[in-house]
Amino acid sequence: MQVSTPEAPKIGRETASNPVKAEAGWPPAVIAGAYYTGVLLMRNLEQRGVRAYCFDTNPAQPGFKSVYGKTFLCPNPDEDAAGWLSFMVRLAKDIGEKPILIPAADQFVTAIAENVRELEKHFIFHSFAAPIQALLATKRRQYELAQAHGLTIPRSEMIHSREELKHFASQVQFPCVMKPLHCREWERLPQYHPLRDKKLAVAASAEDLLGRYESVAAFTGEVVAQEIIEGPDTAKVVYLSCYSRTGERLGSCMVREIRTGPINFGSASVVEPCADPETDELCDHFLKNIGYAGLCELELKRDSRDGKVKLIEVNPRYSGTSDAAPYAGVDIGWLHYLDLAGVEVAPVEQQQNDFRHICLQRDFSTLRSYRKAGLLSWRELLRSYRPPLHFYDFDARDWRISLATLVELFKIVFGPSIRRVFPKRRPAHS
Repeated sequence: MQVSTPEAPKIGRETASNPVKAEAGWPPAVIAGAYYTGVLLMRNLEQRGVRAYCFDTNPAQPGFKSVYGKTFLCPNPDEDAAGWLSFMVRLAKDIGEKPILIPAADQFVTAIAENVRELEKHFIFHSFAAPIQALLATKRRQYELAQAHGLTIPRSEMIHSREELKHFASQVQFPCVMKPLHCREWERLPQYHPLRDKKLAVAASAEDLLGRYESVAAFTGEVVAQEIIEGPDTAKVVYLSCYSRTGERLGSCMVREIRTGPINFGSASVVEPCADPETDELCDHFLKNIGYAGLCELELKRDSRDGKVKLIEVNPRYSGTSDAAPYAGVDIGWLHYLDLAGVEVAPVEQQQNDFRHICLQRDFSTLRSYRKAGLLSWRELLRSYRPPLHFYDFDARDWRISLATLVELFKIVFGPSIRRVFPKRRPAHS
């Protein structure tokens, strides 16, 4: 099974002491997850001369349209664990050599951890670190670990019943948020459920919070209820990192969120590099203390009420914002590959501090909300699109994915006007 290695846009500056390209005989890479995160990691590794593959349970994911690597459809490990494991064993055999395995989706972080003994026979990965990564993939355990190792979290409680939630609501300030233990739990909600595919729900009052819990209790009875961290979106930072098999930090960088989609509580739509020594030290101390190895993203926010940096969430994998790291001169995906391949890696520091990394679809979707809330002037909008620019969901060479992005942007910009001119006709009642 051979895959050609197309050229890709150059990203970031190189570090002379580390290899720039893969050498003959180095192992291929398999990315677990074919969402944009998986596509971008495949692109970056193929740019380095690595044969790259990925897989996913959803054939609609962009990896199946990408020009980079080769993507396979696999069973859902949450529904068919044995079938997924059989798929993984066959995949390694079809590739013909023992490949490096890198997760880019929470679902596969968990599945890898549950099948470490069998998978380590066929793939190269930090098998000893898989259990801690699986713990960090759940809200309950990541908050427990954070508190035990010096990271402050907002007031949070695991909720199992309406009575527990009523007690929590009587003790906190609103607005609050409610989150599933795994983000994918709400992906399985009924098709028209308002929280389907959402990462969290925002509640303005106790009654609102109770209503949102009752809407999901039959499907996911255990949730996290949490006070918000006060402050603007620009108070949020993301720590992107790679730690070696020995726990050494091989590379890290930090970006500041400029906007999120949706507003206030969503994922970053625009980020730019920043320096925050206090937060950097907190994150590095936390990951070293828990014996972490591999790729990790921490999202944090400085609370305007008490000035403390508080954890929002941990992503123990290659994440969406991780794609900003190579442009800062810290290609964490490549550093992780080198470490797994047994290459001695010289630690890399952030080198570039002037660029914007943009998720176009998410940003265009949230601009109206920012304008309506009075949080975005035209001057600020233009500044956020000031070059140099790099895009999460647009790559001219990966034309199928980029075309889909342009279609979605057209719908976002012109859809409301078209619907006003050509409203949908309601079916006549008999």
